[in-house]
Amino acid sequence: MVQGLAGVLDSLLRPRSAAGQVLVTGWFSFPDGEVTAGDVLAEQAVCDALDQLGVAYDSAWSPHFAPGALTLEAAPPERYEQVLFVCGPVHGEQLTRLHERYASCRRTAIGVSVIDGDSAAVRGFHRIVARDGAGAEPFADLALYARPRPDRPVVGVALTQGQGEYAGRRAHDRVAEALDDWLPTKDCARVTAETRLAHDDWRLCRTADQFLSLVGRLDLMVTDRLHGMALALSMGVPALVVDPVRGGAKVSAQARVLRWPAVIPCEELSGRALDRWWTWCLSAAGRAAAGRRRSLVRRRAG
Repeated sequence: MVQGLAGVLDSLLRPRSAAGQVLVTGWFSFPDGEVTAGDVLAEQAVCDALDQLGVAYDSAWSPHFAPGALTLEAAPPERYEQVLFVCGPVHGEQLTRLHERYASCRRTAIGVSVIDGDSAAVRGFHRIVARDGAGAEPFADLALYARPRPDRPVVGVALTQGQGEYAGRRAHDRVAEALDDWLPTKDCARVTAETRLAHDDWRLCRTADQFLSLVGRLDLMVTDRLHGMALALSMGVPALVVDPVRGGAKVSAQARVLRWPAVIPCEELSGRALDRWWTWCLSAAGRAAAGRRRSLVRRRAG
């Protein structure tokens, strides 16, 4: 990583005309491909480097991952001088089709894995700078060149669809559905914070102390569970809470004990209400309020 990525690309993309555009592609471009964090960071790093060079470019995205963004289907070959493929394995029919569609463009791959150097997917590129498998010194993975962006909040999600004891008062399924639709709209890192413990499942905490350690590292808990709320506040973590029982039950009762305001009755659940309490919980006021509840809980514990 001694040489900057912009310098590498500057050499790799030459010769190029002043008006020639580059189409940035990767596995994130294919409708039947997958999109990983490494893929997206690689795309960001390459686009930042192209910006430094003053090279005009577009990025093509899978319509399933980025609805409304430019797709390969909407990126005509005649618009581009070069196609740049970033990250992931150079393997499979998707790459062969990419070569066929953009046969008139110069095609370059960078930061990729070369598995079979004789495959049509590999031979279709004019130049390849590989991170592994090409027989040359490996090139640093492109994700390592990505500029750090501002941190996103880490949000634990603890939901229950059980509690059949509430019978006709249950609104658990509707609450879970509403949260399932709303949570993906928030710019955050979501973590499952299942309160259930297990000795033989690595996906679950084994002890209560392990669960508290997880909760203590969160910026926010979103929950419809009593202990999702109570244990978050005991660690000084704000909780955005929905009471899933019509008329209110143990969640609302314990919120009153803790004097915690960020509780939405299921009858009043809406995107607007969730957004309002989300903003408050992540504000300085919300964090301070959660810190005061932690002090209250510790005083009760003696």
